[in-house]
Amino acid sequence: MDRRDFIKNSAMALAAGSAMGLPGINAAAKASGNGAPDDFQYPSPHKGSGVARDFKYNADGKFKVLQITDTHVIYGDPRSERAYENVAKMLDIEKPDLVIHTGDVIFGRPAEEGLRKILGIIADRKIPFAVALGNHDSESGLTRIEVLDVIRTIPYNINTPADKGISKATNDVITLSGDNGVDRVFYLFDSGRSMDIEDAGYDNVHIDQIEWYESWSKEFKAKNGGEPVHSLAFFHIPPAEFDYCLRLTDDKGWNFLGHMGEHIGCSKLNSGLFQAMKMNGDIQAIVCGHEHNNDFVMQYKGVMLIYGRFSGCDTVYNDLKPNGARVFEFTKGQRGFTTWVRLNTGETEHRIFLDPPMLDNFKAHREPKK
Repeated sequence: MDRRDFIKNSAMALAAGSAMGLPGINAAAKASGNGAPDDFQYPSPHKGSGVARDFKYNADGKFKVLQITDTHVIYGDPRSERAYENVAKMLDIEKPDLVIHTGDVIFGRPAEEGLRKILGIIADRKIPFAVALGNHDSESGLTRIEVLDVIRTIPYNINTPADKGISKATNDVITLSGDNGVDRVFYLFDSGRSMDIEDAGYDNVHIDQIEWYESWSKEFKAKNGGEPVHSLAFFHIPPAEFDYCLRLTDDKGWNFLGHMGEHIGCSKLNSGLFQAMKMNGDIQAIVCGHEHNNDFVMQYKGVMLIYGRFSGCDTVYNDLKPNGARVFEFTKGQRGFTTWVRLNTGETEHRIFLDPPMLDNFKAHREPKK
């Protein structure tokens, strides 16, 4: 069953939670202990900077990001249990310094309770996290800004308010600093839901969001002696370049590592985001979710195009099993980064060091399976 058929046939599931006699929102929040614990401090970014959080490398010079994607939970629905178990397992195995959820957190009502339960698993472990909303996150009774407002009340969330004067909700800048200041930037974009243009299909990152990114990119470059700061971009719906690149991949599999189980669900309109990133020269990788049966890595014009591993459950289609998550590890003083897929079985797949642009066959850079 393809994405469209599944979503159509799942329409009744979206409202299932509302008939379960769940407590009201305030009661649920109180019951789940969503007041911040005594030892938790909400993020206080550099005053006036707009940076969500400036992280530092650990004592060993490492910093680990766990990408969770497409959990698609419905509060009270037993089909969601596999997502809860998987997220907990990924956190406990990898012990990341930061979690980035690239969207489709929930898939049904009640939205707030669903958000609190799945993201509360991260908060319970006192790990900072940020969310880039997916297309389904605003389909369960709350607007995108209302969803973000709920997320921001969950302990250890570092998303900033949606008051930047640009499209949609979850657009954020997260930095990682070394001995000489910022040397990594993680951009979060809200890629929206669908276009208000006939036959355009899924939404994309809009022009005003691109301008917002460019202003940040130029500021970091200026503070870095005129050199671009190595960066990654995280969002839900892949840009059209994922589709362009896939069409160029030959039958020998060069420039391709991982699993492909479905077509690229990108917008039919190209907003120019990739071109802006190439011109700024700072984005090493674009990291997305959205496709449940893909987890591959490609290179397109010197930029890595990366899918996360489906982290969800059986409220939606998923043929790429077992579920899991993608990991990114950064080392102080190292230009590239290492990424791998952590499976729910505990094994890893496709561990690879990426130092784009990689002009040779980057499959040769894989590390042995662990």
